[in-house]
Amino acid sequence: MDETVEPKKKKRKHRPSVAIGLWLIKRVERVLVHYSLVPDVPILDPAVLPWIPELEAQWHVIRAELEQVLKRPEDIPNFQDISRDQVNITQDDRWKTFFLYGYGYRMDGNCALCPETTRLVTSIPGMYTAFFSVLSPGKHIPLHRGPYKGVLRCHLGLIVPEPREQCWIEVGGQVARWEEGKCLMFDDTYKHRVQNDTAGTRVVLFLDIERPMRFPGSGLNRVVLQLIRLSPFIRDAVKNQKAWERRLGEC
Repeated sequence: MDETVEPKKKKRKHRPSVAIGLWLIKRVERVLVHYSLVPDVPILDPAVLPWIPELEAQWHVIRAELEQVLKRPEDIPNFQDISRDQVNITQDDRWKTFFLYGYGYRMDGNCALCPETTRLVTSIPGMYTAFFSVLSPGKHIPLHRGPYKGVLRCHLGLIVPEPREQCWIEVGGQVARWEEGKCLMFDDTYKHRVQNDTAGTRVVLFLDIERPMRFPGSGLNRVVLQLIRLSPFIRDAVKNQKAWERRLGEC
């Protein structure tokens, strides 16, 4: 793939507590990977997770609720408006997120608007995060690494613009493309980037799920995930989302 040169963006420094937490997490990861029940590779075969076929079978139901959400694009916040630390990778209004769950915190207003999608994602074992990820035409997300190997990422393709060759994700040097109604599974701790060079909008159902592990790795992983859930990084994002919902309710 040709490298795209983007203007330099102002980076936000992590708060000391977040920086220390990330330092510790990376050392825990070295232990956890030995207990993983799925391969430690950038892109995974969705067949490793038994709930994938049912989710894919219901993708039209999810898309129907998404289409209702997209009728009011002004109600969908930019990712960095919710998770302020994302300003390191996005600072414009071309990556929007409609959260249902964020690290186990339920966004009641959004869930009420998407009851069937909410039912489906809550049936997924180990689901921590679920939201619609809306990528506008021409949006590039630069190379970055996810925070923690104890979760796996799933993208269910809902709207994939043409030509598909110009809308892709690269994970650990491997390029993949979304397909409507199909799940793309990957480990976001491998450096990855995204480009949508089409004239259309790309939307996926974005899921983070607990990485399947043997004991005692599974127990340690759940402790770490709970600590992340209680961290300022996550709690601030939840507060921002709920504040956004309140503002919409007042309009």
